Amino acid sequence: MAYDLIIRNANIVDGTRAPSHVGDVAVSGDRIAAVGDVDGKAKRTIEADGHLVTPGFIDIHTHLDAQVFWDPIASSSCWHGVTSAVMGNCGVTFAPCKPGDRDYLARLMESVEDVPAKSINSGLSWNWETYGEYLRALDGIPKGINVGGLVGHCALRLYAMGEDALQNKPPTSDEIATMREAVSEALAEGALGFSTSRSPMHRTPDGDVVPGTHASPDELQGICAALAEHGKGVVEGVPGFLGKDDEATRRDILQNIDRELGWITDVCLATGRPATFGLTQTRAAPKAYGRALRRLAESNDKGARIRMQSTTHPIAVLYGFQNRTPFDSVVPAFRALRDLPMDRKLAKLRDPAQRAAMVEQALSATLPMDFDELYLMSRTDPRYDLDPTQTLSAYAARLGTSAPDAFIELSLAEDGMALFNYPFINPEMEAVERMLNDPNVVLGLGDSGAHCGVVMDAGLPTHFLTYWVRERGKFSIEEGIHKLTGEPASLYDLEGRGSLTAGSFADINVIDFEALKLRGVEYVHDFPAGAGRFIQEAQGYRHMFVNGQHFMQDGEHAGAFAGTVLRSR
Repeated sequence: MAYDLIIRNANIVDGTRAPSHVGDVAVSGDRIAAVGDVDGKAKRTIEADGHLVTPGFIDIHTHLDAQVFWDPIASSSCWHGVTSAVMGNCGVTFAPCKPGDRDYLARLMESVEDVPAKSINSGLSWNWETYGEYLRALDGIPKGINVGGLVGHCALRLYAMGEDALQNKPPTSDEIATMREAVSEALAEGALGFSTSRSPMHRTPDGDVVPGTHASPDELQGICAALAEHGKGVVEGVPGFLGKDDEATRRDILQNIDRELGWITDVCLATGRPATFGLTQTRAAPKAYGRALRRLAESNDKGARIRMQSTTHPIAVLYGFQNRTPFDSVVPAFRALRDLPMDRKLAKLRDPAQRAAMVEQALSATLPMDFDELYLMSRTDPRYDLDPTQTLSAYAARLGTSAPDAFIELSLAEDGMALFNYPFINPEMEAVERMLNDPNVVLGLGDSGAHCGVVMDAGLPTHFLTYWVRERGKFSIEEGIHKLTGEPASLYDLEGRGSLTAGSFADINVIDFEALKLRGVEYVHDFPAGAGRFIQEAQGYRHMFVNGQHFMQDGEHAGAFAGTVLRSR
């Protein structure tokens, strides 16, 4: 029998948790034709040489909604084995959208997710109003990976309520009905569900909490009734564990956990649909995530289907002369360098008088953080396990100087490219491990496409495999691949994705597991209108196939744009 592709002598990990085994994978068209001992010839044969062959990874938490229009390979996701991505998370989307609201939704995405509005407005066609029309616009562009979307609460409220939405006024029954109808239209066209944000950290361009933050249970039940009517879709969001302000006490947070999981449970039970919400450890209440896990288990025991998402390492703000430093907000001499090209920054940093002035200003200012919690990242082997010997304070002590001066010294040693990370969420790896081990927690929050000048977590799949699976041995390779493939495919009911089985879509990774490695984070200017962003590449992904077509090889685009729009069944 003739095939389009055969991958031979592979260590097959099929995404189902079944034991790995050596064999071949054959592809015809966009589907896997056979797995095992494959006879026959193919138009193309790849010798896997014992490398892992896995399903393509599924990233359920991205904000690629705009980026995919100008970056069809969807970097940085494409460098980490991701062949399918869910967009539209956290309630912020570009549809439904009346023509007069386009600029506001672009600025809202910038305010919440740090995707530059100038890039959005330059890079989007905006040839849609309904969410279904947005999905059809996605159909019409080249895509290296598969993408699907959730319809967001912020856009729904603005669409139904106008200016009242921006003031977080309660909707009328007619306005709730309008939002429900818009969600129904989106689901009918293939949206993967509905998303919302109740986090006080998510703010509008005017500094207010985003539309829907304080939505009542009646509003949420009314909107989500559309999922019950269609019998499909997932409810996703950021829970309001911190409550109505950033200064919530530990007691407030514990009460908020009970309230938030209360309405989420009610929605799940009323609609019969699954939900997935973010779960992280916070500095304000570092043990509260345990309360959330217990309440989560109780809800699922009642028949709800809720999966919390968490990361594989701390979420950290990145600092360095590549973009911004931790001193910029309070030290004018540091801030004055921010918009200069790197060669001019380095010239000033190497000037003894300039450097002395910067250090003097920094030491006389009220600095914004504890430098015992600011960690230098290696450019060749970045790690996230918070080694205390890598803090700025530790380096300053070894150098016999102040923290600001050590920051400059370490930056100069790497020609201005040094980066430091400040872990503000999930600051303890022990908490991360407990969350990852909980059966009700799934991998998420990589935020690919978002937080362009602040955070870079799109390397989540690679970090999970290299740190938790290979280095720490906390998960078997079969369980680890399942968490990146079969598990998210099941949550979002992505039929034919997430497994290497005959008849499934041919989304395939060929991975040199021993060579798998994260590369350093870098700040580049490659977005429309000259905007910058952090990127992170990896090594070890030998080949990636999307719907049977060769997408990536050794980190480079191999030519195919075979991605499709993922639609709910």
